Amino acid sequence: MIRCGLACERCRWILTLLLLSAIAFDIIALAGRGWLQSSDHVQTSSLWWKCSQEGGGSGSYEEGCQSLMEYAWGRAAAAMLFCGFIILVICFILSFFVLCVPQILVFLRVIGGLLALAAVFQIISLVIYPVKYTQPSTFMPSPAVTSIYNWAYGFGWAAMIILIGCAFFCCCLPSCEDDLLGNTKPRYFYTSA
Repeated sequence: MIRCGLACERCRWILTLLLLSAIAFDIIALAGRGWLQSSDHVQTSSLWWKCSQEGGGSGSYEEGCQSLMEYAWGRAAAAMLFCGFIILVICFILSFFVLCVPQILVFLRVIGGLLALAAVFQIISLVIYPVKYTQPSTFMPSPAVTSIYNWAYGFGWAAMIILIGCAFFCCCLPSCEDDLLGNTKPRYFYTSA
């Protein structure tokens, strides 16, 4: 990867690094404790459970935590985010082959389509979760208590934004294939008279 990535004059390895950062953000979102927090700092929830303790607790039933996998919307949100993560990992692995072998650069459009699909899965997950969680009388003890989106939820959105950018990049890059491979003549802005 480093040998063929650094040898390119257009630094094609940036796509793979962006996908790696999206993977890291998704792992943080999947494992993070802070998705939503109540405004009175009594209740904290992650993608997997909610705890009625300040600081979030460990997610065990002994600490008064409740699994969100008991609800259909909780399972759907987790499954969508996890499916998007799996597709992202597959695209990350495929990007090594596509960007290191110039003859299959057209295959980038397939990666772009898969990344767009992963972004759709993640958008659905990131919308289902707060909408269903913050419905009146679901988990909030009173209407005066509101939910605050926390850091792990933000990492999920950051990964999704990177996915959309990389999908756009992968779909547009094959149209510049001759420039990337060095098959075009240099263009000058002016000529001497």
